[in-house]
Order: sequence, then C-alpha cells, then structure tokens
Amino acid sequence: MLKPATAKTFHEYAHEIFMPYICAKFHDVLRVDLVWDRYIINSLKGSARARRGKGVHRRVAPTAAIPGNWQNFLRVDENKTEIFRFLSQTLLQGFDEEGKQLVITDGENILSQPPLTDVEALAPCNHEEADTRMFLHASHASKHGHRKVMIRTVDTDVVVLGVSVAQGIQPEDELWLAFGVGNNLAYLAAHEIAASLGPQKALALPVFHALTGCDTVSSFAGHGKKTAWAMWDVFPELTGALLKLSRAPDSIPPDVLHTIERFVILWYDRTSTCTDINKARKKMFVKKHKVLLIPPTKAALEQHVKRAAYQGGHVWGQAQLPAPQLPTPTRWGWSLSEDRVYEPYWSRLPHAADTCPELVSCKCKKACIKRCRCRKAALQCTALCQCEGECTQGRREE
Repeated sequence: MLKPATAKTFHEYAHEIFMPYICAKFHDVLRVDLVWDRYIINSLKGSARARRGKGVHRRVAPTAAIPGNWQNFLRVDENKTEIFRFLSQTLLQGFDEEGKQLVITDGENILSQPPLTDVEALAPCNHEEADTRMFLHASHASKHGHRKVMIRTVDTDVVVLGVSVAQGIQPEDELWLAFGVGNNLAYLAAHEIAASLGPQKALALPVFHALTGCDTVSSFAGHGKKTAWAMWDVFPELTGALLKLSRAPDSIPPDVLHTIERFVILWYDRTSTCTDINKARKKMFVKKHKVLLIPPTKAALEQHVKRAAYQGGHVWGQAQLPAPQLPTPTRWGWSLSEDRVYEPYWSRLPHAADTCPELVSCKCKKACIKRCRCRKAALQCTALCQCEGECTQGRREE
C-alpha cells in the first residue's frame, strides 16, 4: 500500500513515506496500533507464501538502497521481518505526540509509547497473522475507553472477521473498517452490517468465507461467493452447521457434513432433490457431460470441510485469544510433504485419471501442445479428443 515512490534508501522510505502516513492518523484519533504479521517456519501460511514465488534476501539498514523490485523484496519472509523491525524502531524514536498512545507488535510482544501497564491481553501472543491479532488490539482499546475503533486493511479476510467480531461488541461501541486503496477505499460500519445480518449469521460468516474459498482454502470451480450467499439466504439450515464449526470442534459432526453436502448440491443445482452428493454428481454429469461442472465427491468435500473448519473455526474462531491452541493441520485436510510443505489432502479416493481415463480429453488439432489435458494427465489421446487420437505418435516424438 505504501510503495517506495522516489525514496532511494530505507531511511528515506521510513521518514518520507511511512512515518508521515502513520503520524497523520494521530490528527483524528487518540491511539494507533500497528500490527505486523509474524513468519513462522514450516507453518500452513508459510507453505501458502512459498507457492507465490521467491525473491532475494536483502539487508535492511538506514543507508541500504531500496530494491528495484519492491514486490520481489516483499516475497521474502526475512526481508519483511527486518523492515518491520526497522520501521517500528524508527517510528518509536520519532514519536512525539502528546496525549496520544502508540502500540506496535514486536514478535510475540509489543512496544508502546508511552508504556502500557495492562498488556496481559496483548502479549505474549502467538498469532501468526495480523488479520487476527489486530482484533486483540481492537478489543483492548475498547476495554480502555475507546468507543470508536477503526481498522485499516486491504484484506477481505479482515472485513469478514470484523463483521463477526462486531456482533459481540457493546451497543454504544462502533467498529469501522477502512477497506481498499485509492478510489476504491470504502469505510464500512462493521457493527451496522453485523446488526443487519443478525448475531448467528454474523458469527457464522468466517466459516462461510472459508468454506466458499479464501487464502488457505480452495474455492469451487465456476461457483463464486455471490451465488453461495444467495443459496445461504434460501437454505437457513446452513447457519447452524457453520456455527458448530465456528466453535473449533475436535472433529466434523456427521449432521454438519450432511447439511453442507445438501447445501453444495443446491449450490450447483437448485432444482435437485438429492441428498447424496455422489448421486447428484452422476445426474449432473448426464445432463452437462463435463466433469468441471459437477460438484466434488463426498470424499473430496469432507476434506474441504475439514480445511474450512480449521481456518474458520480454529484459526479465526480463536482470534480474540492471545494464545490460541491450534491442532496439527494434518488432521484437518492437509498433508505434509517430505520437504516440510503443507499441501491439501484432496481426497482418500484415487485420481479420476487413474480409474476413468476415458473422461479425459483434449482439443489439440495436431500434435499435443504444452497445455494438453491428456499430456498433463500422462494419458494417450482417445476418440473423444478433437484429434481423435491421431496426434499420439506426434506427442511421443516430441
């Protein structure tokens, strides 16, 4: 959000871009909390970041030059950790706002000016993401007399969590979300949104967000959140199932999985009377003849629900605890590879390409191209392909 622009060194960036932005906030408020992410080795979020690409580790010092590729610089966890610490120290040393309070996260602990005496609710804190940790700070500020709290973010996850948290605040309190950048910046009244949804739906919102796709949980191909939201409106039974998952259960209750199964069936086909998703898949495939247009198998859906419950119930559901107890992700739809990277455990069933090769076809006209579906699945082309299987020899020669 705060790009280097004309700053040539980290000193210039801190003093000409970062500090003016933060200090300007004190014109309208009594307290500013600056909450940083933490970067834990071999964590679930660490695995997600690794898939986004890598950059080069650069030294962060006052006279060090700002890297030419800012985005690549921010892909390296060590770089972000160093620049967070550098900006925090620079801000603390230059802080001179009488009657105002500055709070900054520093690993599991906090830094404050003037020093806070009541910090038990803030530190030590084992949250990895600022997405959840900032709500600890919002709660702390509220308990210390700040009736209006605003959270600045560019992350949809924070908006969802904000609405969920706002349903539990006092009637006289207000929780605002400054969301987006530039012309897309919007001020959202989370407390008003929560009131319009009602306490149960607002509380279930994070699990719904995880179930329909977020940073760590995959989405359903061709099915977005708008249609899912519309289906939730006409299928209120989903609310109770989501609430059970939001309480960080030890396992997925059978009735919850059954309700979500029915919801997904209706999400794909509103007229379906099926309650078994495997049977619904067969009927939809007969109508549409495309695997990508039918819902997942029950085995795959079960693993998806586990991942949604882990993120929405265990991680986000404990957002207001300084030291949440998180189970191992391998019990919740994830597997750990040999190089210690978490990958989704998609299903206990074998791959469709291994058992139903006749369902895979490509649209290659001559020799198979790099994006060929048959080639990706390591299969021979068949009569279902546009090449009618005639390009097989060309692919072998390639």
